[in-house]
Amino acid sequence: MQSKLSDIELIEQTLAGDQSAYAHLVKRHQRFVFTLAVRFTKTREDAEEVAQDSFIKAYRSLQNFAGNSKFSTWLYSIVYTTAMTFLRKKRLDTSSIDDETNHIQVENHSSGLENNMAENKSRSFYVNQAIEQLSADDAMIVTLFYKGEQSLEEIAVTLGIEPNNVKVKLFRARQRLKEKLERNLKHEVKELI
Repeated sequence: MQSKLSDIELIEQTLAGDQSAYAHLVKRHQRFVFTLAVRFTKTREDAEEVAQDSFIKAYRSLQNFAGNSKFSTWLYSIVYTTAMTFLRKKRLDTSSIDDETNHIQVENHSSGLENNMAENKSRSFYVNQAIEQLSADDAMIVTLFYKGEQSLEEIAVTLGIEPNNVKVKLFRARQRLKEKLERNLKHEVKELI
């Protein structure tokens, strides 16, 4: 029954002491929160940590949710700030980012070889691959707009910037995404020939 309740109703139940209501909120938003976290961290383990930290922070701050925006917008802003903090801390803790980047590329390349041919040819595979090559900010805006189906205003709230800035950033991110897709697909066509 709780799965049919709105986010606001689940929040009210959670604040009234019903822990299972928050579990339903987590279940409802966990997939997209994880997707956003992966866009920033680039690794599954780090994304899981960021997602978990985000849900904990959201729970602790739930009484501060004013309802001026959708819960998902508020939650995604928490994911954004949590991911940025995580990445800053990780940069301080890591001796060489280059080594880590090379490891990720090797990991992605080997996992790509294991995928079946149908998946490699799918449109979503290439789009996701191109999004992963974008900067964290570009990937965030594209993901929020297309996968999260957030409006420009909602993205502005999440990122703490003006809607007009979001519009410009989204336009530029789409241009860079297009360039990545064109370059990746040219490379794929050469490999097929």
